[in-house]
Amino acid sequence: MSAFWLEKELHEMSDAEWESLCDGCARCCMIKLQDEDTDEVFYTAAVCDLLDLDACRCTRYPQRHELVADCVVLDAQTAQSFDWLPTTCAYRRVANRQPLPDWHPLLSGRAESVHEADVSVLGKVVHESTVHEQDLQSMIVRWIEQ
Repeated sequence: MSAFWLEKELHEMSDAEWESLCDGCARCCMIKLQDEDTDEVFYTAAVCDLLDLDACRCTRYPQRHELVADCVVLDAQTAQSFDWLPTTCAYRRVANRQPLPDWHPLLSGRAESVHEADVSVLGKVVHESTVHEQDLQSMIVRWIEQ
């Protein structure tokens, strides 16, 4: 596969190219809290119940937006608002014309490289349904760079 992410804008990518940009970190599946005064976004150690905690992939990916009302929509049209995504996210990096990290599966050729680089949520999160809403604030994590 060519380095299409270097040659194309996000809106020019095919569906397959777009999907292959996802590194499988599942950070976008983390429940986020937003400060009402500053609009700052905070990631918590709780994730959507549809996330397979071992594979870091959505178990109902094609239906996710119908099943989860606030499931994140990442598409070329929303690229301008990607600044809330972690700095490691390929969608954000490509939108900002930054290179993909060496551990990205498109460069490493291995899906496991995101876990080996300790970038994914593997082993760091719990399903949202196991957490009381009032406890979410105490679950804010600091290991994500924004």
